[in-house]
Amino acid sequence: METLELITVLTQGEDSQHQFKKNMTNAESLAAEMVAFSNGSGGKILVGVDDDGSITGLTKEDIQRLNQLISNVASQNVRPAVNPTTQNILTDSGLILVIDVPAGINKPYQDNSGVFWVKNGADKRKATAREEIQRLFQSSSLVHADETPLSGMTIADLDMGFFQDFFLRRYGHSLDSQDVPLTQIIQNMNLGRNGDLNIAAVLLFGINPSAKLPMFIVKAGCFPGNSLATEHYIDSRDIKGRMADLFQQTMSFILANIRQIQGDQPVNSIGMSEIPRISLEEIVVNALVHRDYFISAPIRVFVFSDRVEVISPGHLPNNLTVENIKAGNSNARNPILASFANQILPYRGYGSGILRAIQAYPDIDFIDDKNGNTFKVVFKRRQDIEL
Repeated sequence: METLELITVLTQGEDSQHQFKKNMTNAESLAAEMVAFSNGSGGKILVGVDDDGSITGLTKEDIQRLNQLISNVASQNVRPAVNPTTQNILTDSGLILVIDVPAGINKPYQDNSGVFWVKNGADKRKATAREEIQRLFQSSSLVHADETPLSGMTIADLDMGFFQDFFLRRYGHSLDSQDVPLTQIIQNMNLGRNGDLNIAAVLLFGINPSAKLPMFIVKAGCFPGNSLATEHYIDSRDIKGRMADLFQQTMSFILANIRQIQGDQPVNSIGMSEIPRISLEEIVVNALVHRDYFISAPIRVFVFSDRVEVISPGHLPNNLTVENIKAGNSNARNPILASFANQILPYRGYGSGILRAIQAYPDIDFIDDKNGNTFKVVFKRRQDIEL
């Protein structure tokens, strides 16, 4: 950390990546800080600094003691062990020790009491909710939401006609020609186990997915102005059904509520969508396949007079950033859904969907909201078109 960066951090105060400590003597407290940073996106602990950002300073003896404490805590009080680095910075007001804790690659991390700590703004807290702990395991690909079994949902809950058609398209053989029980076929396809279907199976092939998964729908609204803060709407729908239904109906909703451009086409032509269909398709498919299904919340689609928003539950997984995905990087948060999606949706699975969306329509913003745990895509609507 350079001196200028240090001054900036001290001036701006604590946040989710910077923690101030006058001194540290307690191993459990230091372990909790390390665990929280490791379970998040990493961060720095500045020792020798008061809560208000003023420098209190450390002695050389403090530095020696702290380095030994850091080494012991990182290897003995954090599971799995972490590898922080330290830096001593001498200022006019005193000596500061900077502990740099990187984002963990073996999440989730816990202290030696078995507590999972996570960052909560500038502070930290215990992760206690089952879904939150599952998401920590998900971030290291140890568990995936789409493989979660749904007790009581069996092959009787499959739309067999739809599933048979899919099976024939994918494998080139009819389901009836198979000489193994259907329950075994379902298990071999990673769509269930021990007679119970998982989330992927119900979302892809269920008769009525929203009966068991009522929050895994799309809530769509079209509003007359540029804000949700209005008492009126132009159109509003709760879109339910299998993933294929969610895709088709969501696309229909958006296209019905944005303008069609006549341009040079004949009078009887239906025109072209002001936002290219390919861009909308790529983003809607991305939301359905890659949203976080550990979060019990719907995908939201809003059409305003100046923009269209598609908001997915869950921020970008692992170390992905907006810059990464715009460069074509991807991470299969829901590998079972992703493996079957190309037979049901216009999904290729190459990590190129965002690239195609931008190429067809550059006026798109991507907002990865880690604090709000959402990923938002904003299409800026054109204000200069002739209908």
